[in-house]
Amino acid sequence: MGNFRFYRRVNLFPGLSLNLSKSGPSVTVGMRGAHLTLGRRGITRTVGIPGTGIYYTSRSGYHSGFHSAHVETPVDAQTQARAHTLANLAVLAVAVLIVLAIGVIIGSALGH
Repeated sequence: MGNFRFYRRVNLFPGLSLNLSKSGPSVTVGMRGAHLTLGRRGITRTVGIPGTGIYYTSRSGYHSGFHSAHVETPVDAQTQARAHTLANLAVLAVAVLIVLAIGVIIGSALGH
């Protein structure tokens, strides 16, 4: 899409936000100085000293380039099923948090 960029952060609760961008949604948990972001590219951990611009970021689950070539490792069916179940539970938990946040927003807008 060329140079078009899109990014929007929606604060669901203090310490929890939904990030929407051209590359897909992600969820950020944490506060100024330390937070985790879970997205399509994996988990990004960021820690820093607020107000200084000094920070450290590490990623897991996202690899590209020559040095991280993927080597296929067989996974037994039970481990694979467990991983799928955990992934589904994580998606469900995020969906529930989003629904709760929408309810809180609507409730506060209606004065309840």
